[in-house]
Amino acid sequence: MRKLPLFSIFLGFLIPGCVLAQNSTKRPIAIDDTYRMEKISVPQVSPDGKWVAYTVTSIDKAADRRRTALWMVNWEGTEDVRLTFGKQSASSPKWSPDEKYLSFLSSDGEKGKTQVWLLDRRGGAPQPLTNVKQDIDDFKWSPDGKKIVLEMSEDEDAELTDKKDGEAKAPRPIVLDRYHFKHDVGGYLTAASKTHLYLFDVETKKLDALTSDKNFEDSAAEWSPDGKQIAYVSNHEKDPDQSPNDEIYVMDAHVGAIPRKIVSFYSGSGQRLSWSPDGKLIAYVVGDDAKYNAYSMNRLALVSVADRASRTLTEKFDRGVSSPKFTSDGSAIDFLVPDDRSEYLAKISVNGGAVDRLVPGELVVNARSSAGGHTAVDVSTDALPEEIYALENGKLRKLTSHNDALVAEWQLGAVEDISFKSKDGMEIHGLMVKPPNYDASRKYPLVLWIHGGPNGQDDHGLPFSTYPLQVERQIFAAQGYVVLAINYRGSNGRGAEFTRSIFSDWGNKEVADLQAGVDWAITQGIADPNRLGIGGWSYGGILTDYMIASDPRFKVAISGAGSANQLSMYGSDQYILQYNNELGPPWKTPDTWIKVSYPFFHADRIHTPTLFLGGQADFNVPIIGGEQMYQSLRTLGIPTELVIYPEQFHLFTRPSYIHDRLERYVAWYGKYLKN
Repeated sequence: MRKLPLFSIFLGFLIPGCVLAQNSTKRPIAIDDTYRMEKISVPQVSPDGKWVAYTVTSIDKAADRRRTALWMVNWEGTEDVRLTFGKQSASSPKWSPDEKYLSFLSSDGEKGKTQVWLLDRRGGAPQPLTNVKQDIDDFKWSPDGKKIVLEMSEDEDAELTDKKDGEAKAPRPIVLDRYHFKHDVGGYLTAASKTHLYLFDVETKKLDALTSDKNFEDSAAEWSPDGKQIAYVSNHEKDPDQSPNDEIYVMDAHVGAIPRKIVSFYSGSGQRLSWSPDGKLIAYVVGDDAKYNAYSMNRLALVSVADRASRTLTEKFDRGVSSPKFTSDGSAIDFLVPDDRSEYLAKISVNGGAVDRLVPGELVVNARSSAGGHTAVDVSTDALPEEIYALENGKLRKLTSHNDALVAEWQLGAVEDISFKSKDGMEIHGLMVKPPNYDASRKYPLVLWIHGGPNGQDDHGLPFSTYPLQVERQIFAAQGYVVLAINYRGSNGRGAEFTRSIFSDWGNKEVADLQAGVDWAITQGIADPNRLGIGGWSYGGILTDYMIASDPRFKVAISGAGSANQLSMYGSDQYILQYNNELGPPWKTPDTWIKVSYPFFHADRIHTPTLFLGGQADFNVPIIGGEQMYQSLRTLGIPTELVIYPEQFHLFTRPSYIHDRLERYVAWYGKYLKN
């Protein structure tokens, strides 16, 4: 028996190494496999570099819930240990600076508040560290381990429910006075929804507010290396909801300190700050013109804390970047790059210059962590779901094997890069997934499966997530379909001009690109022109509506979480800034709104049997988008169905609904493509 670390002995863990299944025969991937798939994510290397903590999300089929547990694996990959059990999920693992504890977020019950918990590496069960009234969204240890900065919003329980004699009455009305008043998952947003920063003393358990102005939201907090300052992102303009800008503030790490703004900029999506080891610089990402809200490619920038001078490092690098992090010696910054069907880790000197790719191959790097001279990455490929790997001298060494046994049972369809010309001569790239046991001498029914965004991309990955695009492609291939995944104009990974080319002109160039892909598959003798199917989720559902209103060749369609009457989305979804910046308010540009809503206003062009689906609680693309098109096709006598999933947001979380949705996909396509 291998000797386990003291930490795991005290917790009673004995997890043997995972051995690949030695099946002599393989089978196609099946829908039921979704109950066995595990999602691996959030690697966190310990300060000494000897261990990597990470999360594993699996399915509790009986409870119909996704549950996330903490695991850790040693750097050699010889010991893989589960750290948390039970019904409550654990997330956001972080090592304490002294390496004595592994901290994480969890709750003590279904209705309990999310708190910071600790696992003592010397042994014992997890214990809650904080006991605050709010749900904690995120937390960061101070470098000396004595304090933690917490990010959380105000407790709204008292505001939402009247109480009398200890009994709850009907919820109070929701009073809204914000411009950005709704968001998927978050629901309706009030001033109390805004996050602020709090300072928690680990020894005394004392909690103090660092920022508390209800007019502003504060997030992305990071301690300076010496622990004397905290940098964070906010926006102190008159109405932050109507401003696309971010501002970086720096404040002394004590109550009552006055924050000072060091830089203001537009950021297209997500912000993560990184201090240089000497505390003189902060790395961040900056977007382009705010009007390109939905198509922005963030660039890497630096700002000097002392004099507020800023500069952009990747001005000439025509790809977006995310998650910047200074190297340990401060000479460079690494970051993630989506690039033409892959996503990799790259690095650039603090003085600028060339961008160096650090991970080769057709793959997707989802996250990385570096400490103690080691770097761990979360990677997936066409044939392998996410696992944790050690990155050493530009090469990957596999550390975890959670899905190996399941994957060993499969015979997956081959994934191939494809390229072709659209009708205006633009070169378009994509992927083709062939059925297992593909026979080049015959023609196959084709499914055009469209990614969302639009500024996402179809890539060489196989993640097990709530939006399992790549898994869906393989499931369709297992049913005997050739599957096309096309990175139409508007997708990322091909540069700024390619992404922005659909600005204020939806349903035009994307449709031409998708049609050209279908034409290519037919011309190549791969696709049967009489058995063409189409579908997608989110913007993939929106493009499905555009396509079936433009091209009568499709025998069947699936439009998930889509919309066709874009005018009805104004004020109904969460994209008000994009609409006003890109299309203009409807009362100023009614012709533009009618133009981009042509599938609804020309529904009589549609003759394709279409399945519409969506989540009842979706504030991203509200279910009204599917309801309107369903009602239109019913009026026209076109075969159609509408499936609404209760209490589900834009991305589903209930496993049985994800399973049910896949079954309906397969049944709907089978009804019209296999007959």
